[in-house]
Amino acid sequence: MQEISTVRRRTGLRSLVLIAAGVILAALLPTTAASADPAAPGTDPRVGLGAGWLDAQQAANGLKLVAHQDRPEGFFQPDNPGNLAFANSDLAFSGKYAFVGNFNGFNIYDISKPSQPALKTSVVCPGGQGDMSVYGNLLFMSVEETRGRLDCGTQGAPGTVNPERFRGVRIFDVSNIAQPVQVAAVQTCRGSHTHSVVTSKKDKENVYIYVSGTAGVRSGQELTGCANAPATDPATALWRIDIIKVPLAAPQNAAIVSQPRLFTDPATGAINGLQNTPPAPTHPSGGNWSPQPVTNHCHDLTAFPAKNLVAGACAGNGILIDTTDPVNPVRLDEVTDPNFAYWHSATLSNDGTKVVFTDEWGGGTGARCRNTDEPSWGADAIFDIVDGKMEFRSYYKMPAVQTTTENCVAHNGSLIPVPGRDIMVQAWYQGGVSAFDFTDSAHPKEIAFFDRGPINAAQLVTGGLWSAYYYNGNIYGSEIARGLDVFELTPTEDLAKPEIAAAAKVKSDLFNAQHQPQVTHQPSFEVVRSYQVQTERAGTMKKGTAIAVDKLIDSAERMVDRRLERVAAIELRTAAKLLRTSDPAQRAFAGALNDLAGALD
Repeated sequence: MQEISTVRRRTGLRSLVLIAAGVILAALLPTTAASADPAAPGTDPRVGLGAGWLDAQQAANGLKLVAHQDRPEGFFQPDNPGNLAFANSDLAFSGKYAFVGNFNGFNIYDISKPSQPALKTSVVCPGGQGDMSVYGNLLFMSVEETRGRLDCGTQGAPGTVNPERFRGVRIFDVSNIAQPVQVAAVQTCRGSHTHSVVTSKKDKENVYIYVSGTAGVRSGQELTGCANAPATDPATALWRIDIIKVPLAAPQNAAIVSQPRLFTDPATGAINGLQNTPPAPTHPSGGNWSPQPVTNHCHDLTAFPAKNLVAGACAGNGILIDTTDPVNPVRLDEVTDPNFAYWHSATLSNDGTKVVFTDEWGGGTGARCRNTDEPSWGADAIFDIVDGKMEFRSYYKMPAVQTTTENCVAHNGSLIPVPGRDIMVQAWYQGGVSAFDFTDSAHPKEIAFFDRGPINAAQLVTGGLWSAYYYNGNIYGSEIARGLDVFELTPTEDLAKPEIAAAAKVKSDLFNAQHQPQVTHQPSFEVVRSYQVQTERAGTMKKGTAIAVDKLIDSAERMVDRRLERVAAIELRTAAKLLRTSDPAQRAFAGALNDLAGALD
């Protein structure tokens, strides 16, 4: 069901049996494409929504906004809600807490009741972007702006060279949520625009922070060894990432341990071996390239520790990296795209066989979802990973036309762990939240959305969703200008109640979107029912078989309620035998039935 509403919020303090089986059987047995074209005005409820900072109209399908918290005092400017010095940025999660980054520091919310998030702690510590990651009792924060200070002061750090300036990664001890303590501050030449936690199964005593610096190189007088030099100078701070080793028992000793040249041409040894100029004089839209797709840095690196893999979005290229040795990563493959203005971020499928790259055309502050913008501009590019190489399959772009006063482009998201499907939820700035299925990587399809009207109808005021991440049954959104959003999934024809329930069974004590876990679904009736609706949706089961299987599952659930698990297991295996394993959907369904039967034995 699609919903449209106008919501008003106050703007003061920021609120907001074998025999049974036999009887049942006797009775019953007898294309490569981009995303859809943008919706025309009047056909999509997201088109034409009323404007407002905290009272914009909303439209939703498959997502319900269950809670909202405005930015706290000290983290917004009332007369200028789009002031990026106070913008919300990325999210991280640990236990019952959500860590919300901000260009002016960070806020910690208790989300033990997702419909009632409670602000627990606010830390003012300017420097932007304020991207967050958490691991154990350690919180990592990216800082790149020249106003950042070692002491988190608000007075700035004036001058070209300032010994009090901080640009790099801050490390806080958050074992006491009420009183985070900065225990380390690792300086880097270009600061930290983003960072990613990388772990190794062979090294349990340390974590590694892969740092992506996109800003200018600071003076060597301020930080020894920094050089804004050409690629022919081996000391240049360009064309590299920084890797920080963090001893978990002594995080105060965190330090840079390597600065790998991941863009090196293996044939020539040139460190600037990937895309060094835009692929054409102008962007396909006819305008200037913005940002420049030139690979002298990475914008974001997403670790997938289950396969010792990192997917890097590196301005002019998407790359795959082997992190078997986390100190000395090795580039495996690279791709380019003539439509991509800026390779921004990456998300892998749960089995590691697909990767979704985002293109932040316009840098996040431009309107790039207009009716004149093609579905391949400012979109996602979906690749299959075949024998270690990336093969392009399709584009996906949030399909609803946005206005010229709404900054909109592909941004940060994560997987929704529905068994048997590849589903991603993603932020699109003022384009809202879009969830899409890319199980068939050549034919992605939107299955849910949430959107607000523009902050201002007359002029572009930067805002919208920076991140939208699934965590323990809910989706959390960091809204740049408005605060923290909490959503729940609601059933539609594209995402059924059993699938939502199966995803909600996945629980984690830790989630960083750029340290992507591989989810294993434990056998359960929720998982079985999820595969059941997928098989029914595929339309490959005969009606009589579908009825028989459903009755067997119903009976098995009743047997479990009566503590007759072995009888239930027999019924589940009987149901599995009715399915055709030559059909992929039925084969997966049968596997879920047999897995649950095995767990009940």
